[in-house]
Amino acid sequence: MERAEALTGFSGAMSGAFLLSCLLFAAVSRRQRGPYMDEVFHVPQAQAYCQGRFLQWDPMITTLPGLYLLSVGVVKPAAWLLGWTGSVVCSVGMLRFINLLFSAGNFYLLYLLLFKIHQKNKAVSGFQRILSALTLAVFPTLYFFTFLYYTDPGSVFFTLFSYLMCLYGNHKTSALLGFCGFMFRQTNIVWTVFCAGNVVAEKLNEAWKIELQKKKDEKISSRKGSFPDLTRMLLFLVKYIISPKNLVTLTALTWPYILLVSLFFVFVFVNGGIVVGDRSSHEACLHFPQLFYFLSFTIFFSFPHLLTPTKIRKFLLSLRKHPVQYSLIAVISLFLIWKFTYVHKYLLADNRHYTFYVWRKVFQRHELVKYLLVPFYIFAGWSFADTLKSKSIFWILMYFVCLLAVTVPQKLLEFRYFILPFLIYRLNIPFLSLYRQLLELAFYMLVNAVTFYLFLNRTFKWENSDEVQRFMW
Repeated sequence: MERAEALTGFSGAMSGAFLLSCLLFAAVSRRQRGPYMDEVFHVPQAQAYCQGRFLQWDPMITTLPGLYLLSVGVVKPAAWLLGWTGSVVCSVGMLRFINLLFSAGNFYLLYLLLFKIHQKNKAVSGFQRILSALTLAVFPTLYFFTFLYYTDPGSVFFTLFSYLMCLYGNHKTSALLGFCGFMFRQTNIVWTVFCAGNVVAEKLNEAWKIELQKKKDEKISSRKGSFPDLTRMLLFLVKYIISPKNLVTLTALTWPYILLVSLFFVFVFVNGGIVVGDRSSHEACLHFPQLFYFLSFTIFFSFPHLLTPTKIRKFLLSLRKHPVQYSLIAVISLFLIWKFTYVHKYLLADNRHYTFYVWRKVFQRHELVKYLLVPFYIFAGWSFADTLKSKSIFWILMYFVCLLAVTVPQKLLEFRYFILPFLIYRLNIPFLSLYRQLLELAFYMLVNAVTFYLFLNRTFKWENSDEVQRFMW
């Protein structure tokens, strides 16, 4: 009975959200009829595929053709069934509508993932799960691109679907969906590794518990422990990994992911790099401050979880207890900012993106600002890790490796690159009280209202162009 009520509530929430999205979609389509920003590359490429010109390729496009292939696979049959002809087939509006469908799919996947990940938590009501899924479905940076023809909604859809299948143990299906995600954006291969890492982390956690029981130690804790405990854990990890028997077991469990990652390396070798098309503006580098930017981004959008009086008190107490460790972290952070800060030309030149104003208003105020933010970064990192303490140490280690792999090589500060690591993080932290959940949703709705108002109504023009420009993520 309770499950039926939850399903009814979810259906109502999803229907209401989709209706609201359709109304917003109509408003965006009226105000911005033609392709905008990266759509000037994506839309013509999809239209070329619609016309059967599959060998035509715009060299400015840097991602694989997953979005265009899927669009043709959806739009063409729909046009045939409904009798559409002419310019309406694969029009800008029709192509954008694909992402509206992806958005609805993401809502459903987020709900299923929350249910699966937190299934043992009986204290969480069905309403809280629906509310949390709705909140993540309207996550501002992702939700904005629902209404434009970008790769983000589809990229998120296939990655979340792959993660869900991994959690249910359907690893071949998960790897296949991971391949679809890779076809939308090459960096999604990191989340294929993440899915394989979930399997490995689970096995390691089981073996570690047995190890502790053998030595008659206390029950495993995901965060607590002295330095000798951590040393012993690292020694156990090395011993486990180098065991041929364990390697065979892990390979048998994760071979679909290993196959996909192997294909990825073949692609990189044949392609001469991870980027397709224009590589001049997408050079890989060790941009370690990207991790700090991600933590700042996360604390902004998850302040009900991370920025609370209790968290601040716990952090200050931890700071008082471990001054040497935090001093060392501060010194390392300062060094990484000093030696590895990169400023992409797009960040300085394109005043349509919010990152342009963040950089100008914050980081360009004074040369010392980027260093003065280190205490905030340390708190953000501590609070971020503290919310994951319910996960095993092996899961946390695996997630942080993937987080570094997906953020650090990026030279450009771009909030869209933070969407998937943020969602994976947010799905795996404990539920808040109902009040804080409602606060989080209200904050997301407010941010969405402001960003769409600016996009639709606060247009401007550049001196050397007559085209209307709009603010966006």
